[in-house]
Amino acid sequence: MQIALAQINPTVGDIAGNCLKIKSKITKALARGAELVIFPELSLSGYPPEDLLLLPEFVDQLEDALQEVIEHTKGIAALVGTVRRNLQPKGKPLFNSAAVIVDGVLLGYHDKMLLPTYDVFDERRFFEPGSGLRLWDIYGKHIAVTICEDIWQHGALPGAASYTQDPIAVTKALQPDLIVNLSASPFSLSKFSKRLEVCFKGARTVKAPLALCNQVGGNDSLIFDGKSLVVNAKGELVARAKGFVEDLMIVDLKAVADNQIDADDSMKDLHDALVLGLKDYFHKSGFSKACLGLSGGIDSAVVACLAVHALGQENVSALLMPSCYSSEGSIADAEALANTLAIKSYRLPIGTVFDSYLDLLNPYLDPLKPGITEENIQARIRGMLLMAFSNRTGCIVLATGNKSELAMGYSTLYGDMCGGLAVIGDLTKRHVYALAHRINREREIIPLNTLNKAPSAELRPNQKDSDTLPDYEVVDNVVEAYLEDNKSPRAIAKTYGYDLNLVNGLIQRIYRNEYKRRQAPPVLRVTEKAFSAGRRYPIVQGLVR
Repeated sequence: MQIALAQINPTVGDIAGNCLKIKSKITKALARGAELVIFPELSLSGYPPEDLLLLPEFVDQLEDALQEVIEHTKGIAALVGTVRRNLQPKGKPLFNSAAVIVDGVLLGYHDKMLLPTYDVFDERRFFEPGSGLRLWDIYGKHIAVTICEDIWQHGALPGAASYTQDPIAVTKALQPDLIVNLSASPFSLSKFSKRLEVCFKGARTVKAPLALCNQVGGNDSLIFDGKSLVVNAKGELVARAKGFVEDLMIVDLKAVADNQIDADDSMKDLHDALVLGLKDYFHKSGFSKACLGLSGGIDSAVVACLAVHALGQENVSALLMPSCYSSEGSIADAEALANTLAIKSYRLPIGTVFDSYLDLLNPYLDPLKPGITEENIQARIRGMLLMAFSNRTGCIVLATGNKSELAMGYSTLYGDMCGGLAVIGDLTKRHVYALAHRINREREIIPLNTLNKAPSAELRPNQKDSDTLPDYEVVDNVVEAYLEDNKSPRAIAKTYGYDLNLVNGLIQRIYRNEYKRRQAPPVLRVTEKAFSAGRRYPIVQGLVR
């Protein structure tokens, strides 16, 4: 049997546009000899639709669009992710479903059985779980249909959610010829290897090939990597679709394992994920131009490079806003990067504006004790200039803070935290440097001086980040271990040989600065636990003070 995995990039809520994508892929799959074409989870609505599902007209439009798709399937079978109404008087009003369509006829639905409510997922808020599995006879093949989480229970990965039923175990008893999984599995570093292991285990248990079609694209903070795949009954990888782009992959179920599939490059994936997330955030929102403050530091340099890759050099503008504390080296590095990237740059010195602020405030502040107030004024002047530029030109401001800074509160509300999107807000400082080196892998784009100098906000004389924070290696280890691995302070101190008071102090800073992050722009999520979707901590709490 020839199957097609139609890895599409839907826009949440653009039902007409998503429907056109689906019909186009059906036409192409049929032309290439496929008998069955598989789409991602909720491909008609885009994933995650969130509270759009509460709007009755939204569900009405999905039903109309599905009818269009059904009429477009003459000569081929299709599995399409959509929403359907629960007609029973009890339970949630909707099902997360796969429509099973053969040759212009809707045979029925598989309703998702396992509804995740952890991390970035909140499906039980909207959906009623499906009640069971069955085999679908499609052109002589007995096919078991599952949706995303339905196959993850059996994978039994560490930390995975536990459910009272295991759809893969049910599927094994049915003895299908093929397992199909419609998926919307978000990207994070190392996620593909986990997804692959889940598929391997499911195929080996059922002793049947397994085809997983995954969504691709950026939707708000979430990024979907695609990389749809087919494994054989032995649990061997047969084929994998492209990552971070739409793809239509045709696979013969008789195909043997492909040992030539390239291993993942984590830094390339990280780069491609951020570029895709940034690009889709803009284009799906109807924007095309970005601006950012370019300081000569590593963070803004990396964001500028990503923005150029995602939006094109003609659509990126940089504001250079030196103060009396900005070093000549940083100014030169910012200018050099802008020239290398061929982006428009504007030099707006803030010294006189800063002086006017101080003149206005000095009668009410003690001018003999400059400190954090004066530092934050500079950051907020820059934020105001960026927002003014945004208002006048229609550019979206890109925030340039990283995860380590957001964790420690080493950022200024309404200053460097302003903007429409935090591009690297889920990258620790070490990941920022690793990504910068990858950007420079073939030639020097980011100036070497930017890579080699000590990080500094340059808001007071001879300032270094290390004046206020421990070495970033220490901060990053604590942030990753505590946020992403859920390790206790004692375990972190023991693992790295750190003083427990130091670890507790850094964790206290994470909690104390929750109020800042709640007011920050959306963060592109690339790890298992970002300061965005999937992390819910109270601002006011008494656990950690």
